Amino acid sequence: MAHHSANGIPAHLSMWQRVRAYAVPPSMIENATARRAVGDWAGACAAARIDVDLDLRAVRNRHGSDLATRLRTDLRLLAPDLLRWHMPRIAPDGRLRPGLTLSLARHRGSGGAPLHLVVRTPPAWADAGQRMSLALWEGHGSGSPGQHPHPHPHPDRRFRLDLHRHLWDGRRSGELGRRSGAGGHPSTAPSPNVPSASVRPHLPEPPAGRDASAWAVAGWAAEAEVLLRAEGRPPRGAFTVRLGARSRAVLELVAPDDSHTPTFRPLREALPPQEVAALPLLPEAAARVLPDLELLRAGLITAERLHPLVAAALTPSGAETSAVPAPIPGAVAGAGDPHRVTCRGEVHRIALRDGVLTAVDHDPAQLRREELLVALGGPALPCLRAIDAVHRSPEALPAVRERIAHGDAAGALDVVEGLLGPAAVLRDGPLREELESALARRVDHGLFRSGLVDEHPAAGAVDAGAPGARHAEVSHRPRLDRAVPHDMRRKRSSRARPRTGLTR
Repeated sequence: MAHHSANGIPAHLSMWQRVRAYAVPPSMIENATARRAVGDWAGACAAARIDVDLDLRAVRNRHGSDLATRLRTDLRLLAPDLLRWHMPRIAPDGRLRPGLTLSLARHRGSGGAPLHLVVRTPPAWADAGQRMSLALWEGHGSGSPGQHPHPHPHPDRRFRLDLHRHLWDGRRSGELGRRSGAGGHPSTAPSPNVPSASVRPHLPEPPAGRDASAWAVAGWAAEAEVLLRAEGRPPRGAFTVRLGARSRAVLELVAPDDSHTPTFRPLREALPPQEVAALPLLPEAAARVLPDLELLRAGLITAERLHPLVAAALTPSGAETSAVPAPIPGAVAGAGDPHRVTCRGEVHRIALRDGVLTAVDHDPAQLRREELLVALGGPALPCLRAIDAVHRSPEALPAVRERIAHGDAAGALDVVEGLLGPAAVLRDGPLREELESALARRVDHGLFRSGLVDEHPAAGAVDAGAPGARHAEVSHRPRLDRAVPHDMRRKRSSRARPRTGLTR
């Protein structure tokens, strides 16, 4: 992600500022917390827009009651709103990283192979609503029988939270301050054998366009020790950190002696690419500074606007915070707050009356006559022009778009009703197009969830009247351009070219 500055704010911090404002609304946190407090983990997941694709009864019949009990414990400790808060996101709009399978916990099954409790995000073409799903990955295939297909069913090594339970486990969220380095001290992993002090190692040179302050280098040694232990490797050894799309730092965890905190250094000898790829990879959650910490240090957010569990862990005093973050001021216009319009030399009011935005300083009969005049092609009153502008492209349209992009349809409708009233009829314009587009994209998500299609529905669509349509046979390989969906481009480009012209 490039770190360009706009109005003095780096682009990645501006993105995270919008994510924290819209991605996990206060109503979601309130509802999920209330359901979790009474032990209803399924209701909490529903409140956080997380679908559950696992059946504990089927898990017990297949893997035994011990594993089912451990999974049930994980689900009861899961804070789904906190998980959504810390999920990986992509620039520039901060949506959930699409097509991702992320491991939350690993358990040893009856067959010896590890079983993963995973959370999955849909592919980009089906991400309307920004929903996620919980499932059990059994180490083969795309998941349990009967589940809908997923483009990347294997848990991602780069994005994993099984070593960072404090990012989704409500009872361990207090470890966030210690693991993230809040308060200015290096982060330390929860291990009795790791001292609290640490020596700041040498910072590898970041690739071009990267900000060195975004890397949590002071905690790499402690986090690498936890990583090597979880992978069943010796406590001192080599590991890698992903610095960019084609850049990895190969580091070695060392210590002066057994009584000192481990540190790391660049690996002395160069390894072949195959061996580098096989080394343990430091998860993204351990390699980078917590976005909330960056926002707090830059003064772009206050503790009251953070998730309550995050705010309690990052505030120096650890004081109690409200169960729900403070709402965004000015996000929803009050029903009694009139707009002021200069109309025929006077200042008139436009406000909600009987659920509709109305020019209150004009007689209803006069408004009907003026609307008829407009229908016949005449000029409109300034008050009517202002009402029409609010219906088509209101000032809060960016807030509506942000909420729709992050799946908060209820919040977007609240904003629209606060501006136009619950009885308003939307007119043609950007606002109506945005709402209709969001509704149409929900159909794509439903097709993906049902398992009827595993790629974009438009990937194989061909206009019969278009030039060259006669070449659209099954054996024809379409040209790979930017109009072809990403998943289809990846599948086409990964196929090996046929061997032609070979002679014996």
